[in-house]
Amino acid sequence: MHADHSAAPIGARPALRGSPARSRPVRAPRPTARPRSPRAPRAPRGGPRGLRRLHLRAKRAWDRPLTAYYLVMGGSLLITVLGLVMVYSASQIKAMQNGLAPSYFFRKQLLAAAIGTVLLLAAARTPVRLLRALAYPLLAASVFLLCMVQVPGVGQTINGNTNWISLGGPFQLQPSEFSKLALVLWGADLLARKQSKKLLSQWKHLLVPLVPVTFMLLGLIMLGGDMGTTVVLTAVLLGMLWVAGAPTRLFAGVFGVTAALAVLFIKTSANRMSRLACIGATDPGTHDQCWQAVHGIYALANGGWFGAGLGASVEKWGELPEPHTDFIFAITGEELGLAGTLSVLALFAALGYAGIRVAGRTEDPFVRYAAGSVTTWIMAQAVVNIGAVLGLLPIAGVPLPLFSYGGSALLPTMFAIGLLIAFARDEPGARAALAMRQPGVRWKTMRRRVKKRPSGER
Repeated sequence: MHADHSAAPIGARPALRGSPARSRPVRAPRPTARPRSPRAPRAPRGGPRGLRRLHLRAKRAWDRPLTAYYLVMGGSLLITVLGLVMVYSASQIKAMQNGLAPSYFFRKQLLAAAIGTVLLLAAARTPVRLLRALAYPLLAASVFLLCMVQVPGVGQTINGNTNWISLGGPFQLQPSEFSKLALVLWGADLLARKQSKKLLSQWKHLLVPLVPVTFMLLGLIMLGGDMGTTVVLTAVLLGMLWVAGAPTRLFAGVFGVTAALAVLFIKTSANRMSRLACIGATDPGTHDQCWQAVHGIYALANGGWFGAGLGASVEKWGELPEPHTDFIFAITGEELGLAGTLSVLALFAALGYAGIRVAGRTEDPFVRYAAGSVTTWIMAQAVVNIGAVLGLLPIAGVPLPLFSYGGSALLPTMFAIGLLIAFARDEPGARAALAMRQPGVRWKTMRRRVKKRPSGER
């Protein structure tokens, strides 16, 4: 017998005696990994690249179709809720001093907020065609109510101003607040119709009848002595002209006439002259003519960075008049500090940005004029109120929108916020993006994606 000198495959086990040899497949050697090239050191997150990425993310977030929609909804909701909290805190002492329940003013404001929510939802669902149809009747009703205020026995005088109509019991109506909404809708419809006929390039059609009707409203309001509302209505008029693209000369002329009338109106009243003299005052004066302005500054100074605590205000104990209405921002600063006041300012800034964005992105002329006018109304009123509390402007007696106590001011403002919500929902791409966020659409989209996947994919 000869020995088998055939070599076994490399890597194969030796076969057992009596059994055929089994070969095992030879594994190919693994390729060696290429040496990695040295990477450049990463820039720290706080460096220029990190700031650039943060800027790009913020820009993408601001450019999303639903940004204005959520800013209007979230900003107005937070302002209203925080306002209810501050009304409850600031009005308890005032209510007890008048022999009322501590929560009296809060309950009235809560009722007004509930009614205002219904108006907001109704405005958000109202078609533009119906809003334009309501413009003229609302303007006529506002003029009628402003005239009724001057009728003896109908109009009521509070703090020297005849601006209210009694509705029976503790409820009163201030028609000048509803005139803002009437001017917004009527002016927007008027300018939109003239733009469709290409008449706004002529100064006569741009000013008439918008300016005369606005001056008529201002005159009726001035008869009652309400200087603050006249300032806000003037700002709304100027905002409309600016959105309509009025020439600089025309814009400056209207502004000059209204400023001259305002100066004349102030000089004819000793009370208004004393308010003008209290700008930046640090002493109440010999006759306490600057008492309210000075104690508003005291309240802000007492708050410091983070405030004395909710309900811990000192100035609301009879030192500061109207702590829950015109000077509620001062009580907010005293109880919540600089952090609280800056939060309120940030919310109003977000609301203003959203309104400007809606007015700039829409293609409907009525929506553009209405959104611009509503934004001007709310921002101008906030500036006048906060400026008076800070001692930068004379005390005009206007409430802080959505924040101060007062149902007559809250109801038309919430209706106007509903208009902004409706307009923001009609931004390009907003309705489609909002529809995709509904639960039913999400579930259908997810099922569709699962069906399209290959069978082996997870």
